[in-house]
Amino acid sequence: MSAQIVVVMGVSGVGKSTVAAGISTHLGWEFAEGDAFHPQANVDKMHAGHPLNDDDRWPWLRVMRDWMADEIASGRSAVVTCSALKRRYRDLLREAGPQVRFLHLTASEELIAERLSHRERHFMPASLLHSQFEDLEQLDQDELDAGSVEVPVEKGVPQVITRSLAALGLSPRVGE
Repeated sequence: MSAQIVVVMGVSGVGKSTVAAGISTHLGWEFAEGDAFHPQANVDKMHAGHPLNDDDRWPWLRVMRDWMADEIASGRSAVVTCSALKRRYRDLLREAGPQVRFLHLTASEELIAERLSHRERHFMPASLLHSQFEDLEQLDQDELDAGSVEVPVEKGVPQVITRSLAALGLSPRVGE
């Protein structure tokens, strides 16, 4: 099997890092935290409560795309987190290769706001959540047809990971 990249996407607080880490552990794939690719100026801007604009995002997304392309070229499968809220961001990330698929973790704004109210040590303040929902563009049918999937996160983490693996067709077969 050739290398695959799964981008775990969604708004801040939906559980991208937790689910991505669980998938990477289950599959033995590389894990990368998309936030780690942000330049310090982006981190400072979000920490100050200001949403990023496209001028802030494009360099960050290009670094991620290039990292994914390198992983694919090296034959390594990986799971990476990225909000990927807009179709044009996903299109840029897909430039890494046809092996890139998206796992969109979905939830209501109310559920995510509740989760964020208990979150500590993250540079994305809860005050920016509504702007993320406003920016969010759902996966288009052609993205779903190409292997990207949507999974709701209302259940516990183990169930979300299991459902995500199944939706992506990455669960081990019985007897393997």
